[in-house]
Amino acid sequence: MLYLTLIISFFAATLLTPLIKRLAFKIGATDKPNYRKVHQNIMPRLGGLAIFLSFIIGVTILKISFIKGVINFNPVAEYHWPIIIGSVIIILTGMVDDVKEISPKVKLAGQVAAAFIVVFFGNLNVEFINLPFGGKINFGILSIPFTMIWIVGITNAINLIDGLDGLAAGVSTIALFSIAGMAFIMGNLYVTIIALIVASGTIGFLLYNFHPAKIFMGDTGALFLGFMIGVLSLLGFKNVTFISLIVPIIILGVPISDTFFAIVRRMVNKQPLSAPDKSHLHHCLLRSGFSHRQTVLLIYAMSAILGLTAFIFSQATVWGSLIVIAILLITIEIIVEKIGLIRDDYKPLIKFVKGIGAVANLKDRY
Repeated sequence: MLYLTLIISFFAATLLTPLIKRLAFKIGATDKPNYRKVHQNIMPRLGGLAIFLSFIIGVTILKISFIKGVINFNPVAEYHWPIIIGSVIIILTGMVDDVKEISPKVKLAGQVAAAFIVVFFGNLNVEFINLPFGGKINFGILSIPFTMIWIVGITNAINLIDGLDGLAAGVSTIALFSIAGMAFIMGNLYVTIIALIVASGTIGFLLYNFHPAKIFMGDTGALFLGFMIGVLSLLGFKNVTFISLIVPIIILGVPISDTFFAIVRRMVNKQPLSAPDKSHLHHCLLRSGFSHRQTVLLIYAMSAILGLTAFIFSQATVWGSLIVIAILLITIEIIVEKIGLIRDDYKPLIKFVKGIGAVANLKDRY
């Protein structure tokens, strides 16, 4: 029945997206070209509504199947309804922004409200972390703000990478499959099922969103996917070891690192943290000479590699995990310096390596 539900969610998104496209034009939910955007024509957004509706259809089918005895497990966990209510708040926030372009403060308020519902009514919070060499860190009263910051942070991280056709949808799909796979290994059936349902709808939407896109997901989709990924990643890995808590961070490495370096870049350039720019990962890759499609596929590949790395990381010993993290951080730093993600002249590691090479050459000469 699960496979049938995933197929139905996929086709629901596929059939709903053209209808949402017409609705977007009718209510003025369109994206106009400007100096920061890659597209040259007025594009309909609001496409994320199709993903959300396909998700609702999917979970409804599973619930009815359970009630009628078709499946023998209850697909609705204690935190299910808070997640649904939180996602509705997120969807409404995104829809209003897609139509009227609300202020960042109002948008943030909607995200905080959605996170609040999940944390307080779904009893979702990271209370402690077991350290790799013994002992643990108890967050205490900080567990609630920590959890809310994670959800809001991931929500915005997905929103920030939504700059090219199919980029956010593809990266989110890869992240959702990675989360589903890891959750399945850990025996968390709820997270596995919900992640796969959301991913199925996202793939259906991606048929219209991949370059050249016919519709954008808009903030409606980016915020919804970010919210769901943020929540599901916590549900799958909360209250575990420090090493295991790193797993969702690796899985979401692309949006998290892009957001982190955007903050660093704006601090270095003395700009407001909310100031928009054209120096995100996809912008830098485009400037490096990659085409639109090549850039998107390259970031897909990065996301897939990070998903595989997360799996290897989770199965490694403590020391092996630390080695994986070290290699990953060095690789990310080299990529950041190569493409100029912070600034064109920011190349400390590359200069350091060249310096060692220069010293080695001098020793060979003398």
